Amino acid sequence: MKLLTDEIRNTLPPLYSAEKDPDPLVRVKFFTPWSSWTWYGIEYSPEEKLFFGFVVGDFPELGYFSLTELEEFRGPHGLYIERDLHFTPCRLSEIRKKPATV
Repeated sequence: MKLLTDEIRNTLPPLYSAEKDPDPLVRVKFFTPWSSWTWYGIEYSPEEKLFFGFVVGDFPELGYFSLTELEEFRGPHGLYIERDLHFTPCRLSEIRKKPATV
């Protein structure tokens, strides 16, 4: 599966464009099928292949993550990180309300 399609890439604003927005729009979700780690993309730099977004891992935090690293990472039995095909863009405040699941 292609993690970032042209259609989604074209909806992502450039890095730093939403930094003054107290409740930015989350546009894409990536997840590990073998754990609860999840990455939510808010902004993106195609030149650097770098996202800014919300990451739910050991603890939830805002930060930067690399598309290249998401694409290259392999989990147990060679599993890949996936894009949530059913994710509907929503505000960050809505994501923060959701409990983390394994």
